[in-house]
Amino acid sequence: MRQYIRYIVPILIPLIILLLPASAFPVEGLTVVQQRVIAIFLLAALCWVLEPIPIYATSVVIIVLELLLLSDKGLYLFRQGEGQAHFGELLVSSDIMATFASPIIMLFLGGFFLAMAATKYRLDVNLARVLLKPFGTQPKYVMFGLMLITAIFSMFMSNTATTAMMLSILAPVIALFGVKDPGKIAFALCVPVAANIGGIGTPIGTPPNAIALKYISEDNMISFGEWMFFGVPFVAILLVFAWFLINYLYPAKQEKIELTIKGKFLKTPKAITVYITFGLTILLWLMGSSHGMNSYTVALIPVAIFSLTGIINKEDLKKISWDVLWLVSGGIALGLALDQTGLARLMVHSIPFDNYSPYVVLAGAAVLCLLMANFMSHTATANLLMPIMAALGTSMTSLTPLGGEITIILVVTFAASLGMSLPISTPPNALAHATGHVQSNQMARVGVIIGIVGVLMSFVMIWLLHLIGHI
Repeated sequence: MRQYIRYIVPILIPLIILLLPASAFPVEGLTVVQQRVIAIFLLAALCWVLEPIPIYATSVVIIVLELLLLSDKGLYLFRQGEGQAHFGELLVSSDIMATFASPIIMLFLGGFFLAMAATKYRLDVNLARVLLKPFGTQPKYVMFGLMLITAIFSMFMSNTATTAMMLSILAPVIALFGVKDPGKIAFALCVPVAANIGGIGTPIGTPPNAIALKYISEDNMISFGEWMFFGVPFVAILLVFAWFLINYLYPAKQEKIELTIKGKFLKTPKAITVYITFGLTILLWLMGSSHGMNSYTVALIPVAIFSLTGIINKEDLKKISWDVLWLVSGGIALGLALDQTGLARLMVHSIPFDNYSPYVVLAGAAVLCLLMANFMSHTATANLLMPIMAALGTSMTSLTPLGGEITIILVVTFAASLGMSLPISTPPNALAHATGHVQSNQMARVGVIIGIVGVLMSFVMIWLLHLIGHI
């Protein structure tokens, strides 16, 4: 029976919510449409936590259910009562469908094209080879080099792909350590930790960052360069702390190790095109909107160039992480429903948040997000929490002196990326655990400490940004 619970519960609870009378909810003025959004939200939450179906499939189900139950082009049966006050406002169907081609999705698509071209023309491996040279042969410094390179790559490439590449480079090195040498654990663990932390540095580093940009209002809009202005120093400080922590907990006994990475930079016309496009795209992103383009427009430049030159062909297109794009678009659709039906505002206003200290609210939001991110997908966590936090940020007046909406969104975003205590927390963790060199309890020791320190650091960072008038 237990194995069927994860299939029954995600269907049963939303169904009960749909069938209950509006008076059964402790929220005054709840409309029929808002009640349907609650049912869809619970379905999404339960499916993302229990995973009866793949998490990207849940996102597609959300979009289809919104089109059927909440849109102006939905099933006729579900549009009866339209125009009456108790029914609520239906969503425009084209707005729901547009979530599949949101600017955020285009930003990620550009990132995927860059990462795929870099891997295909061995730019990543060759950069790793060159960048690792200055770190010598002492295990702790080699490990720092590995962490630094992994973090840099994770800012622009998939964290999972970066981890897979770095662990494959490391495999022969880890084999050199003695059976009981803690250095074996340190080297296997440093890569996923650096990948998880590195993703925080840029808007395309990890999906929660891109989701956050979706909920930051036009007045507070953060450009690619502005994000890196605070994201990169945060990553650098937390990376150094993680390095000290891993070295302290698992010091290597071996005195010398050598990393041999074979390869050389390709000099073919296509390879040179990849190098130039990669550099140009990042430069344009860092320049903000001084050239008149936003980061979403810039993201499509490598897509066009690589398609035009055949650097990325139709076989490569099949390898793009479409599941990540679907997962993000499902979250955007969920946020759209919560926002445009007025449910997020209604939920926030029904709880007297202004009676609580803004520091308590911020700390509570960060802790909740960090806990959720350890047990479920970071993207799913951000998808569920972000629309509610955005509504909370705009309506809670006591948050205004601390930066308002942007403060709570950044705290939750950073907390979502810091959930890395378990093998199931992130794909990089799962890859490291699969090597057999890291046990779950060893991963948890490091992950819990980094998570807590990282959340505390995010508060300090936001306080500093507020102090200098950046938010």
